[in-house]
Amino acid sequence: MTAIENSVDCVIFGFKDRQLNILLIKRKEFPEKGTMALPGDFLSKEVSLDNSAKKTLKAITNLQNIFLEQIGAFGDTDRYPSKRVITIGYYALINIEHYKPQAGYTAEKLEWCPMDSLPRLAFDHLKIIEAAYVILKRKIRHEPIGFNLLPEQFSLTELQQVYEAILGTELNKRNFRTKLKQMKLLIETGVKQENVAHKPAMLYRFDEKVYMKLSNEGFYFKL
Repeated sequence: MTAIENSVDCVIFGFKDRQLNILLIKRKEFPEKGTMALPGDFLSKEVSLDNSAKKTLKAITNLQNIFLEQIGAFGDTDRYPSKRVITIGYYALINIEHYKPQAGYTAEKLEWCPMDSLPRLAFDHLKIIEAAYVILKRKIRHEPIGFNLLPEQFSLTELQQVYEAILGTELNKRNFRTKLKQMKLLIETGVKQENVAHKPAMLYRFDEKVYMKLSNEGFYFKL
């Protein structure tokens, strides 16, 4: 009987230059040495599944204290050469400016790559990313998770750009802002943008209490 090994792979979403990005590693070990891939590794027998994902991410990228949510299991028989490996996929959304990932363990280097122009990826990692993206597009309409990609203070334009990048469509500015106003999710900070070529826009932050209420109850962000 062929032994089956288990692993975890993590899809880390970030937002910059008006684009949704994925954090990839350049593998420094065989198989697929030199190929870009998701940060991941084999499971440890002594560590729980969720903690294995967190431990793996810290070892490879030095990212820690971020929320990870399961995508699902990926178990095609030919997804890994020489042996059967089933992986559990995870995803997270982070503000790129708040984290300084560093390559370690199995990673020769780290790179943020735009979602719409990914390089060739190792194994079935493109399939895992696509599955994570489907979940993200669905959840962003029901939970206010898009804020995780933004700094603490942001403009309404920046928030709209996040939604447009994830949903892959241009949104009506007036309708978008009307919907936000109805949810009473944002607090005006009284501070405006600095060092911008255009007229400085007002900065906002999300209301923590309303955010938690909407996160728990859910909502439909009809755009």
